Amino acid sequence: MSDIEGASVANLVIITGMSGAGKSLAVRSLEDLGFFCVDNLPPVLIPKFAELIEQSKGKIAKVALVIDLRGREFFTALSESLAYIKEHFTMNSEILFLDATDSVLVQRYKESRRRHPLAPEGMPLDGIRLERRMLDELKASATQVIDTSNMKPAQLKEKIISRFSHSEGGCLSVNVTSFGFKYGIPIDADLVFDVRFLPNPHYIEQLRPHTGQDDDVYEYVMKWPETQAFLAKLLDLLHFLLPQYRKEGKSQVIIGIGCTGGKHRSVAVAEYLGRMLGASETETVRVSHRDAGRDRQ
Repeated sequence: MSDIEGASVANLVIITGMSGAGKSLAVRSLEDLGFFCVDNLPPVLIPKFAELIEQSKGKIAKVALVIDLRGREFFTALSESLAYIKEHFTMNSEILFLDATDSVLVQRYKESRRRHPLAPEGMPLDGIRLERRMLDELKASATQVIDTSNMKPAQLKEKIISRFSHSEGGCLSVNVTSFGFKYGIPIDADLVFDVRFLPNPHYIEQLRPHTGQDDDVYEYVMKWPETQAFLAKLLDLLHFLLPQYRKEGKSQVIIGIGCTGGKHRSVAVAEYLGRMLGASETETVRVSHRDAGRDRQ
């Protein structure tokens, strides 16, 4: 174990998840952030690799390992390796799990004309279902799960950069994302707030085509007493929670704001939170809108 005084603590990211969910893009994004990346490293070699990292005396401070786990023995080896690292080394380690729905994964395999590694002679869906069962336990132990089902490559890259660009600083990265409940709750959200109780601009004909980023919709959502009361209570809660997350060493918090379609109310509230939280010197705040443009596609 290294006891070098003043040396920065290394960061080790294990990238895993479903085949076709975006692991290759994730590791390329981390390479752009200066991570030393290794693809398909056997889990049993992780402790030896960690030893080499610490022996580098800070020259290798950020490492990402891509590991495909398709069997129970691999999961056991990974669990034992990470436990060994926590006991014998000073580095921070976490697991990033990339996921997507079965239907999206099937479509990606069709578009790429690739065979699923667990169903080389069969249907892609058979391999996907088998792999999902094998990875259930690993997913449950992941530090972060990113669902790439509705993400374009550029969006996934932006999310990876947002998540890991502040890994060495004390700044907390806060991501506020609006979404529509009818499209599902973001599986990577730490906090989810439902604003479907607010008056809905969807029923105002001249407001319906616009989103909560447009002034007329934003002002409509904000003008109601219940909106102001809710925002005051929500900000009070977040001003309490965010320092607690930072104190516990969390580097990122994802806040989901949901309404029915993710176009009007949730977008307006997310924009408001971005403006209010963005004034802090201890957080970096980004706002995104997952479903605001769905009806334009």
